[in-house]
Amino acid sequence: MLSKVKICGLQNEADIEMINQLKPEFAGFIINYPVSYRSKTEKEVKILREKLREDIQAVGVFVNEPEENVIRMLKEGTIDIAQLHGEEDDEMVLRIKRSTNQPVIKSFCLRREKDLEEALLSHADYILLDQGKGEGKTFDWSLIKEEIKRPWFLAGGLKKENLREAIERLRPYAVDLSSGVETDKRKDPKKVLEVLEIARTLQVGKRINK
Repeated sequence: MLSKVKICGLQNEADIEMINQLKPEFAGFIINYPVSYRSKTEKEVKILREKLREDIQAVGVFVNEPEENVIRMLKEGTIDIAQLHGEEDDEMVLRIKRSTNQPVIKSFCLRREKDLEEALLSHADYILLDQGKGEGKTFDWSLIKEEIKRPWFLAGGLKKENLREAIERLRPYAVDLSSGVETDKRKDPKKVLEVLEIARTLQVGKRINK
């Protein structure tokens, strides 16, 4: 099995054209979070989504967005998957799933073993393990001491230089990259191609403990 790839923080039509050509499995849009230079409005995401290939899943990334807005965007087809990257609790995850019958990713900051224990109990369809809120840094991978037996996304500081080790060592269902495929705060097609080539040549085999 190959690890799937999510390229997050898409900003413009040039990004969409690149994604359509290179075809990662997931395309991420940061929605209504002006703290991030990658943030887009709902209207902007709708326009970009219309240009995205149908076989690439659009992920809306939210930080403490009102629940009704997330549900509406899923129902309207603006996004295929909601990624909750704030303080949203498990009850909110369940309500969104029940209201939309669409997948939910819940992100967790992994700083101690207890954080992983909490993440594994989530009712989200996927969990995403990260160092923080889009800080572009890796977390301590040694906190993952055995194979995770549910679909999960690995995020945080991933780039060409460490992606091979990350996949071989941790065996994630998917890897999530943003700043690691940028140059001057813009998605760099060369870097995106490089990480996709790595992910597509690595079979997720036996976990390597280090």
